[in-house]
Amino acid sequence: MNVQYINPFINATAACFKNMILTDAKQGAPTIKKEPFPRYDISGIIGLSGGAQGSISLCFPMKSALDIVSAMVGAPLTEAGVELADAVGEIANIIAGFAKRDLAGLNLSISLPNVIISSHVLSGLSGVPTIIVPFTCPLGPFAMEISLKTS
Repeated sequence: MNVQYINPFINATAACFKNMILTDAKQGAPTIKKEPFPRYDISGIIGLSGGAQGSISLCFPMKSALDIVSAMVGAPLTEAGVELADAVGEIANIIAGFAKRDLAGLNLSISLPNVIISSHVLSGLSGVPTIIVPFTCPLGPFAMEISLKTS
């Protein structure tokens, strides 16, 4: 997978956290996903289609998700539920939308967000590497998984 397709998602994540959550998200070193696969408590997933197919996922430990969403909405959120799922889906949607602008040459369409709440492992497109980009911010760690195949 070409790094020129990954950087717009990394940049969009930093911009979203700075503008919407009012905190800095610092990226760690991207790695190719290998076994044992990481487990997450909550993930917001956006499907991508058009000149590239795949998905972008934002994946959180529960505490990070609760603290990040609390900061975003300006009120404490203490448990998983509809509000948390909606907010995590919206964060993923904002990031995908920001990145789509910088990937205009791929003529991407983005799906509505899907959110998984429970201990889970994500699987990308068969035969396409998934890149995991870890992030840290003052509200907790999280990761982005990108699996993208260009036509």
